[in-house]
Amino acid sequence: MTAARGEGARTLRLGTRRSPLALAQSRTVAKALEAHHPGLAVELVPMSTAGDRTTGDLAALGGKGLFTAELEAGLLDGSLDLAVHSLKDLPVRLPEGLVVAAFPEREDARDVLVSEVADRVAELPPGARVLTGSLRRGAQLLARRPDLVVEPLRGNVETRLRKWRESGAAGTVLAAAGLARLGLTGLPAHPLEAEEMLPAPGQGILALEVRAGSAAAELCAALDHEATAEAARAERAVVAAFGGDCTLPLAAWARHWETGALFLSALLAAPDGSTIVRAAGLGADPDEAAAMVIHFLRTQGADRLLEHVRSSQP
Repeated sequence: MTAARGEGARTLRLGTRRSPLALAQSRTVAKALEAHHPGLAVELVPMSTAGDRTTGDLAALGGKGLFTAELEAGLLDGSLDLAVHSLKDLPVRLPEGLVVAAFPEREDARDVLVSEVADRVAELPPGARVLTGSLRRGAQLLARRPDLVVEPLRGNVETRLRKWRESGAAGTVLAAAGLARLGLTGLPAHPLEAEEMLPAPGQGILALEVRAGSAAAELCAALDHEATAEAARAERAVVAAFGGDCTLPLAAWARHWETGALFLSALLAAPDGSTIVRAAGLGADPDEAAAMVIHFLRTQGADRLLEHVRSSQP
């Protein structure tokens, strides 16, 4: 962290991907940090990651780490003080010396069906084409509607929406949080409840990654939201149990009940939706809820399904 703008002023260098969504998320974090800490200035440092430059199948080329490696290298060499990630893009195991200092309050965790011909997956026309680059979304779509034609889709949110309109497909599935953070209104976007499309682990959550023990870690801690942090912990425990990243059709969503207990639901699927194992559990804390759900998934054959999925991947 460097000195700036007058006596006592401080500057944080915040690393971010260059996509419009990543920049919007990082600006929100920067403003929140400056509001919490008068005299603090947060400088955005846009960077291009391997994931942004890759046009092929992310699952075959390295998974989630493609979006974080350059940012984490900047944290480790001291050229960055802070990196903001969409939690669902952040691998469970961080490089030694790095930690997540805060999980700001979660945005809507749900997916939305963007379509002008249907409000729900069940209402899509027979044999309709649906665009998505997510194995998790594709598997759940096919599990409910084996007649659908699920086609791959890559790019940032605006690119995906443009490709959907140009393709003539019946719809595409996107994260509600991304649309909200970009201020994209007026779309035919229909929220999908968990029974229809269980979200990705960490969907709608931002992660503020820093060097352990740094001044930035202490400053970022002011933005941590306890309920969101607990949900993140439970969902990422499921990811860790099954080695999940974007190469797996894995979903998990934790939310608090009025009693304070944490309700966690999760699923693991075959990419073609032919097999799905589901589980849900209620725990007093994230570890208890996650342990219960992981146990239930395994008793239903999640490890066998995982082995089958892994062996069938190129």
